[in-house]
Amino acid sequence: MSTSLSGRYLRLALVAHDAKKDALVVWARDHLAQMQNAVLFATGTTGARIKEALPQLDVTCLKSGPLGGDQQIGAMICEGRLDAIIFFIDPLSPMPHDVDVKALSRLAIVYDLPFANSPTTADFVLSGLAAERA
Repeated sequence: MSTSLSGRYLRLALVAHDAKKDALVVWARDHLAQMQNAVLFATGTTGARIKEALPQLDVTCLKSGPLGGDQQIGAMICEGRLDAIIFFIDPLSPMPHDVDVKALSRLAIVYDLPFANSPTTADFVLSGLAAERA
């Protein structure tokens, strides 16, 4: 990241394929204190699942991924409104909107934005961002 995060909230996008939504909820629960101190955006169904399981989190729900939520997150990347994307991808399920996933990945690379696709990677991204804020 080229800009300092010191003095402001982390801005995170949370996305998960259907088979990985439970894993993202567990991950968010495991990092609840950090999530409570972040500005959270999520695609529709993922956001609804997180809000249901963790009502103490304030999550802004966008459209469902296939209905434009991935593009909304892509626009946020381009506008510099996110510090990272946590996107738990299920590599063993067919991805009917694979082009949207590739577009998000491409934008994250172009804008040098952390893009975590698994719990372990998300742990490293979150700890790295926290260290940058310190």
